[in-house]
Amino acid sequence: MIEKDFIPEMAGTLPETGTISWQAPSNIALVKYWGKRPGQLPTNPSVSFTLDTSATRTTLKYRSVSAPSQVPVFRIYLDGVAAPHFAAKISTFFERICVYQPFLGAYEFEIRTENTFPHSSGIASSASGMAALSLCLMDLERAIYPDLKEDLFKKKASFLARLGSGSAARSIEGGLVEWGNHASVPGSSDLYGIPYPFEVHPVFSSFQDTILLVDKGKKQVSSTVGHGLMQGHPFANSRFEQARQHLDGLQPILREGDLPAFISLVESEALSLHAMMMSSNPYFVLMKPGTLEIINRIWEYRKDTGTPICFTLDAGANVHLLYPEENKEAVGAFVNEELVSFCQDGQYLQDHVGPGALRL
Repeated sequence: MIEKDFIPEMAGTLPETGTISWQAPSNIALVKYWGKRPGQLPTNPSVSFTLDTSATRTTLKYRSVSAPSQVPVFRIYLDGVAAPHFAAKISTFFERICVYQPFLGAYEFEIRTENTFPHSSGIASSASGMAALSLCLMDLERAIYPDLKEDLFKKKASFLARLGSGSAARSIEGGLVEWGNHASVPGSSDLYGIPYPFEVHPVFSSFQDTILLVDKGKKQVSSTVGHGLMQGHPFANSRFEQARQHLDGLQPILREGDLPAFISLVESEALSLHAMMMSSNPYFVLMKPGTLEIINRIWEYRKDTGTPICFTLDAGANVHLLYPEENKEAVGAFVNEELVSFCQDGQYLQDHVGPGALRL
């Protein structure tokens, strides 16, 4: 599909008022994307686990207005409190998507959103937030165009979400999701995410993710700024090629359930992501001392016990501890005995691979 395929025909009768609620999950990338081209397009393909309980719940109330505008009027609330600091981001989002949903200017919106995890701490709150809002808007579009097919609904929800936050393209579908055009991945696109199209070993269908909250505060450098610093980065092209090679290498790993190879690839991806941050101009470090302590403890525990656990990181200090469900009890004891002391206020989140977004 191309961009113009997402532009609907002239709208018929518009509903006057309504309320829609969706929950969209966060996701944790195994092969990372870092760097954007114009139009919120990725410089390399990526693949992620969709999480389950780490999610954003968004309720959209809409009311038609007598004098339509190019961009809709809206009010936004986070956790029940007015959040004007998000207004610029939402306005930019609406400006980007109005060509694909030209009926939006006929409404005013009240957007109420809440996260089940700390905002701006490296757990992809922009991804789940933009995905949840996009699904609400797609539900409004479905009310206007009741013949809208489910496949197009999901692809367009991912397409719209991407225009708000790139990784949000991966927060619509469940399980493993691939985003970014790649010759060896059929159906892949820079415009939206797709369910991972290859065979996946059952061990990965219930993979666990213990999210160790090393730092719950706002990141010192936003992901948007970080992506921009890949332009002119001396190692950018090598990194993009590495990601493509890793995506190809992941296919037999996921098919065969090769946990040692999975661990090696996923940890390499996490460290490569942060290496790009530390070698950009200006450079920055998002890992904290606790992050490094946790990584070293994970390596020691894996060496001593043979337990197939690994870490990955998003653009933040928090550590995602990934492991098979059958190891949940043992890893839980390890977390409580050795890792929780490095978490802010001793907090961590327990999550796992989930089924994707759902209508509330």
